[in-house]
Amino acid sequence: MARAAKPQDGGETRSRGGGATKVYEALKHDILDLVLAPGSALDETRIAERFGLSRTPIREALVRLAADGLVATLPNRNTIVAPIDFSTLPAHFDALTLMHRVTTRLAALRRTAKDLDDIRTHQAGFGRAVAAADAIGMADANRDFHLAIARAGRNRYYTELFGRLLDEGRRLNRIYYASFDDHLPAEFVAEHEAIIQAIVDRDADRADSLARAHAGQVVRQIQGFLASGVAGEVALGPASEPAQPALPA
Repeated sequence: MARAAKPQDGGETRSRGGGATKVYEALKHDILDLVLAPGSALDETRIAERFGLSRTPIREALVRLAADGLVATLPNRNTIVAPIDFSTLPAHFDALTLMHRVTTRLAALRRTAKDLDDIRTHQAGFGRAVAAADAIGMADANRDFHLAIARAGRNRYYTELFGRLLDEGRRLNRIYYASFDDHLPAEFVAEHEAIIQAIVDRDADRADSLARAHAGQVVRQIQGFLASGVAGEVALGPASEPAQPALPA
């Protein structure tokens, strides 16, 4: 009598991997959308119950989120949503502003036609997310837009640093969009278009100036929202008083 075929180990592995991806995407969305407040505990058992999965894919998802800087493991091995350390904001904003400027300047000098196509594709995605008042979509498309500009500058060190800064600031971007009740004014979408035109024209000085103004506008909006007290309605967790960064000249 023929023996029944043995189940393929690869199928089980793929199933577990798919489960980990599902959990990763769901928790990432909740963290970036501040549904899960900074500093809040993440219980593996409860997450496993929520998704109907074993704890193995949950742990895999948490490892990926830790690599993104979105969760942290405490000395007692408990996992929490990574806090937002407002005391580091001045340095973060300084570095972010500088990287906006240098990457946009280099893009104007070194971009190719293919680079412009990529930049415009991400800008179109950003425009669709703005029209839909999709804050997570805006954050994703904004990151992709600015990284496409950085790649056009052909300096991988700047691109890698800028990518880390943009990832670290994803929840700050969520606060930025929340300050507009997720309805970003059209003038700020137009800022991206002006930057693209400067890159098209290979006008490095104008690209630098526009990037500086664009970053400065975002920084001031976040600072004003945090200082207004209205941000208390957004689940930010414990934080120190935000300081004022000194923007690069």
